[in-house]
Amino acid sequence: MLGLPDHIRACLFDLDGVLTQTAKVHAAAWKETFDAFLRRRADRDGTAFVPFDAGEDYDDYVDGRPREDGVRTFLASRGVELPEGTPEDGPDSETVHGVGNRKNELVLRLIREQGVEPYEGSVAYLRAARDAGLRRAVVSSSANCHDVLVAAGIEDLLEERVDGITRREQGLRGKPAPDTYLAGARLLGVEPAEAAVFEDALAGVEAGHAGHFGVVVGVDRVGQSAELRRHGADLVVTDLAQLLEEQR
Repeated sequence: MLGLPDHIRACLFDLDGVLTQTAKVHAAAWKETFDAFLRRRADRDGTAFVPFDAGEDYDDYVDGRPREDGVRTFLASRGVELPEGTPEDGPDSETVHGVGNRKNELVLRLIREQGVEPYEGSVAYLRAARDAGLRRAVVSSSANCHDVLVAAGIEDLLEERVDGITRREQGLRGKPAPDTYLAGARLLGVEPAEAAVFEDALAGVEAGHAGHFGVVVGVDRVGQSAELRRHGADLVVTDLAQLLEEQR
């Protein structure tokens, strides 16, 4: 059914890069945030400034992870460790939460300025899944998930939502741990083996693989098909419309 194994009863979709064209917005916000931080640090320490790579660094250390985990993971790759701080830290604070809050300010500004566009193939797939009687949830690391769904006009196509707010409230580990996807399956009343995970992030396909889901679909928007498979994708498509075309 819809390019999935016959026993699949539910679909769990990542948001940015799978349903909506916001991954590039997040990458731009991370680059602006990290470049400003790294430049200040280089000037202060008298060391060379090495900018954040919105391709490799984003994919390897940030994409799909909760915001604070992205800060920790990328800065650790540069040998930098910051104090945790608190969620109330200002965007200029040199803490994990402060850097994350600066990124969130920037991404919200970019979304307001640029709007949010869903992928047409993903919208078609969501409608086909609904019409076929498959349960549907979005599973995102973003605390802004609800606003993005509304802005993209696809909120009504999803039955449940697990996002960054859910993760904090329930104490769930973020991707690449499987916790948020497992929570999505519980909300839809299915076992992991009965659910398909749709992910474009390496951390996300790792999460789907670790949760022993029925199938993990890697969505390759940036030419990383081999990496998606290596991290746990069972099959890879460049757009969800490909899965519909297979049914014709």
